[in-house]
Amino acid sequence: MFAQTIATPEIPWSLLRPLLFFAEGAVILVTLTALFPRLRTKSFPALYTAAMAVGALVTLVPIWRRVQDDGPQIILDGALAVDGFAIFVTAIISVAVFFTALLLDDYLRRENLDGPEWYVLVLLSASGGLMMAAAEDLIVTFLGLEILSIAVYVLAALHLRRSESQEAGFKYFILGALSSAFFLYGIAMIYGATGSTRLGEIEQALALVNERGLSPVEDSSLLLAGMALLLVGFGFKISAAPFHLWTPDVYEGAPTPIVGFMASAVKVAGFAGFARVFLGSFVPVGGDWRPVVGAMALLSIVIGSFLAIKQTNIKRMMAYSSISHAGFILIGLHAAGSTDQGVSALGSRSVLFYLFAYTVMVGGTFGVATLVGRQGDGAHSLDDYAGLSSRRPLLAGLLVVLMFAQAGIPFTSGFWAKFGVIEAAVRGENYVLAAAAMIAAVVGAYLYLKVTVSMFLTAPESDDEGVMVESGGAIAQVPAAMIVIVAAVGATVLWGVLPDLGGDFLRTAATSVLR
Repeated sequence: MFAQTIATPEIPWSLLRPLLFFAEGAVILVTLTALFPRLRTKSFPALYTAAMAVGALVTLVPIWRRVQDDGPQIILDGALAVDGFAIFVTAIISVAVFFTALLLDDYLRRENLDGPEWYVLVLLSASGGLMMAAAEDLIVTFLGLEILSIAVYVLAALHLRRSESQEAGFKYFILGALSSAFFLYGIAMIYGATGSTRLGEIEQALALVNERGLSPVEDSSLLLAGMALLLVGFGFKISAAPFHLWTPDVYEGAPTPIVGFMASAVKVAGFAGFARVFLGSFVPVGGDWRPVVGAMALLSIVIGSFLAIKQTNIKRMMAYSSISHAGFILIGLHAAGSTDQGVSALGSRSVLFYLFAYTVMVGGTFGVATLVGRQGDGAHSLDDYAGLSSRRPLLAGLLVVLMFAQAGIPFTSGFWAKFGVIEAAVRGENYVLAAAAMIAAVVGAYLYLKVTVSMFLTAPESDDEGVMVESGGAIAQVPAAMIVIVAAVGATVLWGVLPDLGGDFLRTAATSVLR
């Protein structure tokens, strides 16, 4: 009997370096800390994770040059795409991992916790996000989604001394598993309707279907059901209404640096997968899914903005704020699915710029929340921020800039992010979404001003001004966390003053996801 040769795809390792930095980096970190236990209790895991994030960013430079010279690369037998979009999203996720590593170092020291498992899970989750951003196959998208999600489920419940953390992890896991089931059933239905899970082949099949018209029995039933189930799966991951119910409880109970990672890297990966699938495959039937995305956007900005102002817990405020921001990004995604090429390009650019700006803003905001939370990670009431300007004026001043950016105040990146999606909606003649976004921006401004007023104009209820410094040196010794906050504020102001900085990179990344 003769042995049969199995054909395997060529693996261009040079194009996979960012993914290898995170995936293999996690394995190497486990190995090193197992062989040298002393490394567990030092800053080595945090420095190592931050180095992996920087290394991933550095490797993007030659990859970007190759993509510019040779065009987008489809690798691993069509499973992954290396293009401007994937490179841009990889850069954002790398920044989020860098921020999270520095915040975790201070947090774990303060909480008397150790162990590299926090950092290992962050690296693994990030590798799943990179897979989602580059996936050219629905199966690969699902694998990336699960790698991303399972690690975060554990991270949310990993503070074993806080029952709120275990509760948050359990809720996140149950609802996340349900949304994954919806997503997988959606893939099965799309395969039944088109005969493929490859995004390019799905687009070709739908283009033919669109030309001859949808047959209600043969085509549209499976296709529409599949797209609806995919929307459920992605809607949960990006915490968009009406799939947002898990968000406030999980944000409140999970460890604060992990919430920052969820609000940045996880949300970015979710939107990247969303854009890759729907803008890469379902544009020929955009008339069927774009109204649903528009409705999700409208619900998200209304629910997120109005319910946020009723909260008295900062982390719950930020949870509803993230729902509102998801609605703004969905407005850009709705415009990106337009058949008008100008509107589509503008919408995709607004989505990517918003993801970058929001990642930086929310990373710095949860950096401040990590510090103010003190030992036990429980001081997140609005009262805990009262009088912060008199106790920590620098910290309060930096937080004000981040609050104003999220409100969309001019000369911040948040202003241009919101302006971009609203402009895309107006260009696409979606005036209802544009009007709702402007109203939501005004309501959101009240929320962020409420936090500012508490810090500068409200006296603390008690005179325990020394508590913030006394609790394990949480505020007095925070060089790593302050690096994150200062860097976030600096980037927010820089891109607020120079919004077109790196514009060529952004425009190339935005157009590469549009087939």
